[in-house]
Amino acid sequence: MIMHITNISEAKSSLSALIALVEQGQEIIIGKAGKPVARLIPYQADQADRVLGGSWEGKVKIADDFDTLPAEIMSAFQGYGTL
Repeated sequence: MIMHITNISEAKSSLSALIALVEQGQEIIIGKAGKPVARLIPYQADQADRVLGGSWEGKVKIADDFDTLPAEIMSAFQGYGTL
């Protein structure tokens, strides 16, 4: 991997160009007062399968008609009646 070193001032004025270098596989080191403070590297998306669950796993059941709104409730929302 090729490394490019720059300072904060240059990085601010040429961020698009630095991003293009990163897209080409280069690593960018940004320094402040001659000391490295940040590194720009290509983003690597996490490819691991997402694990669902948690403390509520198996404790909650959603009714089969969950998405069905009863007519009397819809009428109440529309102002035609009360519950």
